[in-house]
Amino acid sequence: MNQSNQNKNKEKEVDFDAVVVGAGFGGLYAVHKLSNELGLTVRAYDNGSDVGGTWYWNRYPGALSDTESYIYRYSFDKDLLKEWKWKANYLTQPEILEYLGHVADRFDLRRSYQFNTKVTRTVFNEETNYWEVTTDKGETVTAKFIVTGLGLLSATNVPNFKGRETFQGEQYHTARWPRAGVDLKGKRVGVIGTGSTGVQVIISIAPEVEHLTVFQRTPQYSVPVGKHPQCEAELAEIKDHYDEIWKQVKSSSVAFGFEESTVPAVSVSKEEQERVFEEAWNKGGGFRYMFGTFSDIATNPEANEAAAEFIRKKISQIVKDPETARKLTPTGLYAKRPLCDNGYYETFNRDNVSLVSVKENPIIEITPKGVRTTDGEHELDVLIYATGFDAVDGNYTKIDIRGRDGITMREKWADGPTGYLGMMNTNFPNLFMILGPNGPFTNLPPSIETQVEWISDTVKHMVENDVSTIEPKQEAEEEWVTICQTISDQTLFSKGESWIFGANIPGKKNSVMFYLGGLGNYRKALDELGFKGFIFNRVGASVE
Repeated sequence: MNQSNQNKNKEKEVDFDAVVVGAGFGGLYAVHKLSNELGLTVRAYDNGSDVGGTWYWNRYPGALSDTESYIYRYSFDKDLLKEWKWKANYLTQPEILEYLGHVADRFDLRRSYQFNTKVTRTVFNEETNYWEVTTDKGETVTAKFIVTGLGLLSATNVPNFKGRETFQGEQYHTARWPRAGVDLKGKRVGVIGTGSTGVQVIISIAPEVEHLTVFQRTPQYSVPVGKHPQCEAELAEIKDHYDEIWKQVKSSSVAFGFEESTVPAVSVSKEEQERVFEEAWNKGGGFRYMFGTFSDIATNPEANEAAAEFIRKKISQIVKDPETARKLTPTGLYAKRPLCDNGYYETFNRDNVSLVSVKENPIIEITPKGVRTTDGEHELDVLIYATGFDAVDGNYTKIDIRGRDGITMREKWADGPTGYLGMMNTNFPNLFMILGPNGPFTNLPPSIETQVEWISDTVKHMVENDVSTIEPKQEAEEEWVTICQTISDQTLFSKGESWIFGANIPGKKNSVMFYLGGLGNYRKALDELGFKGFIFNRVGASVE
């Protein structure tokens, strides 16, 4: 028997055709595609006790999607689109969790899952061409394919403040909020962090706590979210036009359901700029404000400053105390993931809310009684860390993932993540990443569907053609990283410090982690590339 036949026989001993990691939007859709549609044997894992992914863990007060309800969902099933209802134009965390639970029930996805289980190690066996997957329960299974839906924002980042273990009150990270909730009524609460999560938490808890102290590192540009109830007539109108809506979304740049502007801000008068910004401010939505007003806010410093200055003026008008307004007012580029809120700046007009700028008065240590900064000790009963995530690649480097020749993902990405098309890596055959490094920077469900459908089509091709392995060519991977870097360099995002480049993690090298060319162009790239740039069955047997 030749080596090829021996390997085929060994492959027949595999426990599962595929292992899927994660039970959020990505993992659930992958299980559906591979199990229900392709008929493969699938084992799925998640370290939560049920489906939900990021939304299972992020159950902090005020948790809200910043994508409008009608497109923060799957589009693959028209009946599901027609039947499901929502209350307002933005979804709260409980509503998203309910929706994903319904999807799991509708397509019988939980039967594939082993919950409360964390994948700790995956090793590619080059003799058998399958992956050996080990969990924290001590179990090891084998699979030909691995699909990871680990989530962009799920590896928590907790700053290592001196004395953190000495605090005698309650401490929570927003991404690991207790399922039973936390009673904050009448307590002195501190929140460290003012990113999207921090903003939502601050707004939500301010009315119920005795006193809220906000520890702000960087002032934020934020615009109103514009949340309002949606009536049956509005829902019916949306559902009647879903074909056109999803066509537009999937061919657009940020996939947020609005037409991106093609008009440069620098081409119109100051008065016209003000009119357009005011209209967007009143309508609501962070991405709409950045990408729906003018076409050059993310690329032209002059246009960017116009958008930023409009928000600064709003802050000065909203916040009554001049010193608080000064601390809240950003001065740099408007070049992070755009934020939106339900009354963030207004919250600082409350008598029970105070703001500490930790750039002006750094945190020295956490004490038994609270937080000590250079201007004194702030006594607290509860300390909340809204300090975000080790985004994109953080969850991958926390798992011991080993590809060909024993190379680890941590070693592979030592100088920055190198994901090809945001889904694969050289020397890691048959390992498919949903929302891996260098995928599109968009509303996530449409990007997730795009990638999972590509993965499913690829797996189907391999199964039908008796193909053992697929992985990118090194030159193709390098070219894609260069493309992502080149596009990033043409934007102002690369000039600001942001989690989308890993800048929020001390000691982490800033690197491009997204394809900023838009979902429409990303989908075109997938269609045009086909299987170019990939190697099937390893050495030399590439398909062009």
